[in-house]
Amino acid sequence: MKKRIILCLICLINSSFLISQNINKENILNAEKLLGLEFNDAERDSMLDYLNEQLSNYQQIRKFKLENSIPPAIIFNPIPVNFNLPKGENNITISDYSNTTLPDDTNDLAFYSIGQLAHLIKTRQISSTELTKFFLDRLKKFDDELHCVITITEERALRQAALMDYEIQAGKYRGLLHGIPFGVKDLLSTKDYKTTWGSVPFKDQMINEDATVISKLEDAGAVLCAKFSMGELAWGDVWFGGKTRTPWDTSKGSSGSSAGSASAVSAGLIPFSIGTETYGSIISPSTVCGVTGLRPTYGRVSRTGAMALSWSMDKIGPICRTAEDLAIVFSAIIGADNKDQTIYNVPFIYNPDIDLKKLKIGYLKNDFDKQYDFHKNDSIAISVLLKLGVELIPIKLPEFPVNDLAIILSAEAAAAFDELTRSNKDDLMVRQIKNAWPNSFRASRFIPAVEYINANRIRYLLIQEMNELFRNIDLYIAPSWEGDNLLLTNLTGHPAVVIPTGFMDDNTPTSITFIGNLFDEGQIIALAKAFQDATDFHKKHPPLFIK
Repeated sequence: MKKRIILCLICLINSSFLISQNINKENILNAEKLLGLEFNDAERDSMLDYLNEQLSNYQQIRKFKLENSIPPAIIFNPIPVNFNLPKGENNITISDYSNTTLPDDTNDLAFYSIGQLAHLIKTRQISSTELTKFFLDRLKKFDDELHCVITITEERALRQAALMDYEIQAGKYRGLLHGIPFGVKDLLSTKDYKTTWGSVPFKDQMINEDATVISKLEDAGAVLCAKFSMGELAWGDVWFGGKTRTPWDTSKGSSGSSAGSASAVSAGLIPFSIGTETYGSIISPSTVCGVTGLRPTYGRVSRTGAMALSWSMDKIGPICRTAEDLAIVFSAIIGADNKDQTIYNVPFIYNPDIDLKKLKIGYLKNDFDKQYDFHKNDSIAISVLLKLGVELIPIKLPEFPVNDLAIILSAEAAAAFDELTRSNKDDLMVRQIKNAWPNSFRASRFIPAVEYINANRIRYLLIQEMNELFRNIDLYIAPSWEGDNLLLTNLTGHPAVVIPTGFMDDNTPTSITFIGNLFDEGQIIALAKAFQDATDFHKKHPPLFIK
């Protein structure tokens, strides 16, 4: 009898052990196909204990509540070996706007630059409250056509504008952003207003703190008027309220993911906005909407209070009407906040009076020589630069499997929204096609940690090679969408300015991109200003919104 009891207990123990082993050799065999590897039967058998233990590790890790704001304890370093960080103080020279006067038609204010509006406010030709109400009215009037606004922060805006007017009257002037209205992509958190990330599962989300970028802008005197639409969780131009439109053709989307930020600036609904870029999210909508955008160096602008998509690739930058407006806004948002540990305190130096003939400017000849959508206007843009005295040096980007390195973004994005996937709340998102986040998050769970790390090791080599490239040039120009440049420079963290260059036959705006060395935003902005001083592409405004 005792023997039977003992045997039964042994059977129970063995069966419970087998039940706890959720992974078997057949599972491994199937998984090998996902990994592109092949093991033999003995190797599969040996792995079982490890794999089941790791599965248990995952289950314990998932018990921790990880908010999107919590970064990994691994910080991406974009700095090449032997790279000397710039030193010194910020030094910004801005053009003279003292001849600016109020227009006869108040509607013309919609397309004034920050410099022009700043002079009107400083000289009390218009108050911040008047200007703020003007743009609030435009936001309300035109949003039905563009679907670019998620939240209008009217109460906050009028309160800040009144304070700015009081300070002007008291003789206190904070600088060029004093009293200037602005908006932000709705992945930046704000006190007392929802931060929706453009996504159904988060459309009622309250994060009761101001993102560092917003705090810095308000400290500089700017007036937050709106939180703009973004492609759901920073992909494309579709969000829970619809599809954001380009003001140049409201039957078409504005591209993304800084969809509303670019659309609103283009339509004259706000003087400037803040967008973000991980892989084209400033450059692409700026192009489609015909505005001027800056993607800064990785580590220039604090991301505290911003939705994380890819901790090693996310960047925050301004979208404006002119290149010099970029410099004005950028000077206010750079620098550490003692929270974001990726920030480098490096001076920003900008002077529009540069000698273009002394600059070594490269251009991606092989890409420009291709036949692509923007080829005609890119050729015209190059001819403008040549007339300005620029000598263009043909260059090639380092040859790496750039598109394959996109698994870095995919893996980090899946981690950032891990709980969304496991909870099945991703089913609530608007876009459920194969080429959208829900499917991408799920598929990215199968990216091996080893491959993710090795991709970053290749990324390290790419960073060193780009440093070698910049030993021979000061900056370079590239087609905005053609070739590998867009993804490559987002991986390496280099800054870029995108500027309008006209239109295609169907009236779609075109653009060209200037790429600078790390932390050298000032030089590419100055080149962009020189180009804009010689052309009028940035002064073209969508006809439906000039009223």
